[in-house]
Amino acid sequence: MILRIAISMALSTLVPLTSAHADEASQSSSSRVTDLDRIEVTASKLPSPVARTPASVTEVDGDRLRAQGATDLASALRLVAGVDVSPGGDGGSASSVPALWGLREFDAFLLVVDGVPSGGAFVPALQAVNLANVERIEVLRGAAPVSFGATSFVGVIQVIHYEAGKGPLRGDVHVGSRGDVGVSLAVPMPATHDGGFAGSLLVDADRKRFLADRSGFERGHALYRVTGTAGSGTLGLDIDASVVNQTPASPHPREGQTMTSRFPLDSNVNPADARLNETRFQVTMNYALETAVGAWTTKLSLARTQGEIVRGFLRADFSDGSDVNADGYRQRRSTDELYFDTHVASKLSDRTTLVWGVDHLYGNGQQTSDNFEYAIALDGRSAPQSSSLHTDERTLLTDRRNFSGVYADWRFDITDAWRIDAGVRYNHTAENRYGQVTDLTGPEPATEGESAHRSDNRFSGAIGSSLRLWQNGRDELVAYANYRNTFKPAVVDFGPEAEGGILKPETARSGEFGLKGSNFNGRLQWDASAFEMRFCNLVVSQDVGGLPGLTNGGSERFRGAEIESRFTLIDNLDLQGSWAWHDARFSDYEQLFDGVPTQLRGKRLELSPTHLGGLGLTFAPPQGLNGYVIGSRVGSRYLNKRNTALAPGYTTLDAGIGYRRNNWELRLDASNLSNRRDPVSESELGESQYYRLPGRSVLASLRFALDPVQASP
Repeated sequence: MILRIAISMALSTLVPLTSAHADEASQSSSSRVTDLDRIEVTASKLPSPVARTPASVTEVDGDRLRAQGATDLASALRLVAGVDVSPGGDGGSASSVPALWGLREFDAFLLVVDGVPSGGAFVPALQAVNLANVERIEVLRGAAPVSFGATSFVGVIQVIHYEAGKGPLRGDVHVGSRGDVGVSLAVPMPATHDGGFAGSLLVDADRKRFLADRSGFERGHALYRVTGTAGSGTLGLDIDASVVNQTPASPHPREGQTMTSRFPLDSNVNPADARLNETRFQVTMNYALETAVGAWTTKLSLARTQGEIVRGFLRADFSDGSDVNADGYRQRRSTDELYFDTHVASKLSDRTTLVWGVDHLYGNGQQTSDNFEYAIALDGRSAPQSSSLHTDERTLLTDRRNFSGVYADWRFDITDAWRIDAGVRYNHTAENRYGQVTDLTGPEPATEGESAHRSDNRFSGAIGSSLRLWQNGRDELVAYANYRNTFKPAVVDFGPEAEGGILKPETARSGEFGLKGSNFNGRLQWDASAFEMRFCNLVVSQDVGGLPGLTNGGSERFRGAEIESRFTLIDNLDLQGSWAWHDARFSDYEQLFDGVPTQLRGKRLELSPTHLGGLGLTFAPPQGLNGYVIGSRVGSRYLNKRNTALAPGYTTLDAGIGYRRNNWELRLDASNLSNRRDPVSESELGESQYYRLPGRSVLASLRFALDPVQASP
């Protein structure tokens, strides 16, 4: 239904718009852009040339993503150094589990969409990420403890769509293997006169199926953006709505040191009516005004997410299905989030700028769950309807959190070549939680509840410097270094249990040093860095009283080196490559295994590969034949904390070919051509169970891109 409505809307709009724009549209090739030209806005509140930012920042151009057939975060960031995005996970097949700096925790990084933390108060809203009409993606490695406060440790991924009225009129219709189908349409509406309002409308929908039995998703999305002069300033409004309906896959159990052979590769042991359905609605308003003390910017965003979930997981000691061997739950979940930021960029001198302001992030979440047990064959046959199963336990969990901060970020250009950035933030966090469990297995219901409150006040901050060591025209060599100190309240686990207690906040201190440069008149661009991070109270999953739960994981140490580059061999032909070495280990963490306390000091964190790499060749002329081939390598990694189950490394291969004529393009893209099905992420709900890589898929698409009609002078 979602897909049919979106296709009808898109096609009805497409025909008249195409004919109206066809005579005036032109397909232009993009000129070579070096780091001297690229501007990022993620590391601080101020736009900054990537080359001068004293941190590892990668900007992924939206046109390049489209030329490389990228449709999700995993494919979009496959050539970014040190970033490993695993598709799927507990969030469903439309979601993903990113890892940066060797840490694969679903809340260790911050997802930002058009300047607003998406799910930042709880966990990143990855299933709602949409790459249609994306202008660029910015990836900052390491924390952002001043700009975004107590929200991230290992990085920020910011998805930036075209501004209102900007970008081409763009559309896409695609079909793929296993009945995949989708459509998208982006319509810019430039201002008709000076000072008028400009707008943009994006609508898209897709349906995707996977090799795993009964797994896939349908997703519909609409984004309306408008901006224009209001009073003495500029007013902007974004309205973003999405519906994601998923049928989840089951993770594959591990027995001993290997993935069990008793569980068929693509078996699904969820109940027959399993689903992960979510609606999300967000309104964002921003206002910018020039004042006597500097540029004043204010942003307010409100988001509401509602979910309906039915899921089930095999028990750790699962049988063949003749006895009860799985636990499941029916859940209703809702979250309300508010993000407010107001800051002023004061120009203290020609070389000094101070950004000062306050922000607040609020989250209010609630879940109610009916928990049940059931028996199912390991191949998923005769899966029961959850409505036919007796509810053994009913849980309720509410959590209200507030992250507030006062911050100042100082930028000082000592010379044209030497820059210092320093920022400090005072954080106040407060959280109230209530958990309730009702046991329905006895003659009478028995209810227990637990409430908790925690408040923390502390400083966080960062200091960094960049120094241009050499420059000759468009070529340069820049050294940079930074130190960052941050903390974050422990994640809320909206699973089937009701954990009324609040864990200790996570804290981290990190240092980074690197070199970045451009050579051969800007044809070669590269960035090489090394880092070390000390982490305390990392939230890890473990069995708590026979149920899946979370606990603080002592202390950990992360260190590594990363390098990425892009070389324009000839016009329109680029060679990209990246490599990372990560060493993520427990420093001090003791856990019970079979009732025996075990010290994990020196053990590598599970699913953190030592080596990551990628190599891609992209040919993208403005007209005619185009194509790409990208290979990605993930090294060996342990599946468990005791480091007894080692998973071998694997290589995937993606490729695509297309033909562009005037404003239209026909293309064919294939992912995971080697059809690897390796374990890539661990379930937080199924003990010792892992999600595998999706199988090979092929997508055929028809695209068009027309320049928007400009208003007459």
